[in-house]
Amino acid sequence: MRLFIMRHGQAEAESIDKPDAQRVLTEQGKLEAKVMGSWLAKHQPALDFVIASPYIRAQQTADIVLNQQQGVPSRETSSLITPSGNASNVHDYLDGLLAIEKWQSIALFSHMPIVSYLTAELTDGNNTPIFQTAAIAVIDYDMKKMKGQLLELIAPNDLC
Repeated sequence: MRLFIMRHGQAEAESIDKPDAQRVLTEQGKLEAKVMGSWLAKHQPALDFVIASPYIRAQQTADIVLNQQQGVPSRETSSLITPSGNASNVHDYLDGLLAIEKWQSIALFSHMPIVSYLTAELTDGNNTPIFQTAAIAVIDYDMKKMKGQLLELIAPNDLC
């Protein structure tokens, strides 16, 4: 089973006037999401299930990426994967879903630092990589072991 953990594209700067959850993608962030969506479509043309943070920038990133996929996967918005989310809770949630569903590919659209913590939580190496904006971690996940191997961490800079 393949897990794709993606950090959102570049977002507008934080400000006092706008809550963090309402920050939107910049033009650069939209381009990053499009580049990575194209890469994902070549490597995984159809996803079974998608989970996205409720924050606008993660939703926008998911929309851009999913527009390049074949078909429309089931999609869920979850507050479990906001920046302050708990990786262990997300791991438990994913394992619960996978005990019921027989999906072969899941993508998560989220934020730093949880994307790093989640990558560590879900893999044997227990690495906490730093994600550039719009980077994707590809994990080969063994549902029986409830752990996986980090196969790749790819960012827009790697493709341009």
